Amino acid sequence: MSFANQTPTIVVLKEGTDSSQGKGQIINNINACLAIQDTLKPTLGPFGSDILIVSSSGRTTISNDGATILKLLDVVHPAAKMLVDISRAQDAEVGDGTTSVTILAGELLKESKTFIEDGINSHLIIKGLRKASDLAVSKIRELAVEIPKKENDLEFRQLLERCATTAMSSKLISKNSEFFTKMVVDSVLTLDQDDLDENLIGIKKVPGGAMEDSKFINGVAFKKTFSYAGFEQQPKSFTNPKILSLNVELELKAEKDNAEVRVQQVKDYQDIVDAEWKIIFSKLEAIKDSGANIVLSKLPIGDLATQYFADRDIFCAGRVSSEDLDRVIKAVGGSIQSTCSNINAEEDLGTCEVFEEQQIGSERYNIFKGCPQAKTCTLILRGGAEQVIAEVERSLHDAIMIVKRAVTHNSVVAGGGAIEMELSKYLRDYAKTVAGKQQLIISAFAKALEVIPRQLCENAGLDGIDILNKLRSCHAKGETWYGVDFQKEAVGNNMTSFIWEPSLVKINAIQSATEAATLLLSVDETIKNEDKSEQAGGRGAGAY
Repeated sequence: MSFANQTPTIVVLKEGTDSSQGKGQIINNINACLAIQDTLKPTLGPFGSDILIVSSSGRTTISNDGATILKLLDVVHPAAKMLVDISRAQDAEVGDGTTSVTILAGELLKESKTFIEDGINSHLIIKGLRKASDLAVSKIRELAVEIPKKENDLEFRQLLERCATTAMSSKLISKNSEFFTKMVVDSVLTLDQDDLDENLIGIKKVPGGAMEDSKFINGVAFKKTFSYAGFEQQPKSFTNPKILSLNVELELKAEKDNAEVRVQQVKDYQDIVDAEWKIIFSKLEAIKDSGANIVLSKLPIGDLATQYFADRDIFCAGRVSSEDLDRVIKAVGGSIQSTCSNINAEEDLGTCEVFEEQQIGSERYNIFKGCPQAKTCTLILRGGAEQVIAEVERSLHDAIMIVKRAVTHNSVVAGGGAIEMELSKYLRDYAKTVAGKQQLIISAFAKALEVIPRQLCENAGLDGIDILNKLRSCHAKGETWYGVDFQKEAVGNNMTSFIWEPSLVKINAIQSATEAATLLLSVDETIKNEDKSEQAGGRGAGAY
C-alpha cells in the first residue's frame, strides 16, 4: 500500500492552543452574554435593586449603574466582554441607559439562539436584526416630540428637569430627586452652551451630613491645600479680589543643592546665602507689586512666602491641582504665569465678586463666587458614608449627561417602557408584510424589545404578564405613549405624566445593542492561545 499521495499533517497553531468553532461556539457565546444579562436585570428601573461588589483589595462599591457594575465585574469570557464595552460606550456617548442597552443586547441574542439551534444561517439573522434596528430608529425619530428651545425658557427648563427626574428615578437619590434635579439643571445651564463640557462641572465629596446638605456653587470651590506657618494670619475673604495663578515654586532653595560651589573665604559663602534670599524676595516683591490679593500656584508655596503674604494681607494656596487651577482660570479669567516677572495686571490677573474660605463638614474649602467668565460650577456632595456619596456622584453624572443631551437634542420620548412597546407593535405589523425567514427575525426583535417593560414590572413586584397584555391592547388602539405607571401600579400615558427621556438615549441603545448582537452572531470560531506563564511552567526536561 502506497502512502506517497497522503497529505502530511501540518501544525499551524502552537501546542496547547484551544480552538472551538461552529454552531456550538455561537451558542456558548450567547450563553455567556445571558449570564451577564441575568446579573444586571434586577437593577433596571425605579424599583431596581443595588448590587454590592467587593473588589480583590476589599474595596466595596454599592451601585445599580450598569456601566459601573460591569466595569467592576472581572469578566473573563471574551464574548461577554462585548457587553461590557457597549455599556461603557453608552455611558460615554449618552451617560444613561447603560443597563437597558446590556439587557436589550442579551435579549436579542436570546431570541437569536432559537434560530441558531433550528439551523438558520447566522448571516440571515444578522440581516433581519439590522433591518429591524433601522426601522425602529426611524420610527423613534418620527415619534419624538420636539420642545422649542429658544421660544420659552421656562418650558425648556421644565423639559430638562423632567428628563433629569426620569434619569434619577432608578437611583439612590430618587427620594431627593426634586432637590438634585434643580442642582443638575443649574449646573448644565451654567456651562458654555456651545460646547457643554461636563468636565467643567467640578464634583467634590465631603463625608458627613445629609444628602440635602449638598451645595451648588456657581463658580469654583476646592479643598484647602497644604499650608505652612503664617497661613492662619492671612485674610480668608475678599470682595472683587485680583487673582494671580502661577506655575512657580515659591520656596527658599539652597542653590548649593543644584550646583557645585567653590568658596575661598567665609564672606563668599555669605554672598551665596544672600543670593538665595534675594532670588525668592525678588519673586515675592514682583507678586506684591502686581496688585494681586490672592496667589494660587500648582507648585509649593513655602513658609517664608506664606508669612510674607500674610504680613501684606495677601491670601495664598500652593499645590493646587491642575484640574482645579484650570477651572479657576476659566471662571475668573487671567492666565497661568510660569515666571514672576512682567506680570500685567490687566491681562494676567483674574477676578470674581466674592472669595471666601468656608468650613464644610470636617473640611475647609476655598470658594470663588460671582465669576465674570462663569462657565464652570462646583457641586459639593454630602452623605453619611463614602459608598453613598460615590453612588450619588454616579447618579448625578448620569442625570447631567441626560440633561446635556436634552439641551443639544431637544426631542424626547416617553419612558417607562412606552417607546419600546410602541416600537414592538410597529415591528410586528411590519413583519406581517415581509415573506420568509425575515418575518420571523423581525418579529423576534419586536418580542425582544418587550424585555424592558417586562423587567420594570418584575423589579417593581407587579404582574408582568397582565401589564404587558394591557400595554399591547392600548398600543393596538393607537395609545402611543402608554407605559408602566408605577404610582398607580397599572398602565398610563407617560408623556402626560412627564416621564421623559431624550430620544437620543433610545436610538443609541437600540443601535449599540444591535451592533453587539450582530457582531457576536458573526463569530463562529474562538482561538485561544495558551498563557505564556503556563507554557513556561510546563517546560520540563526534554521539552526542548
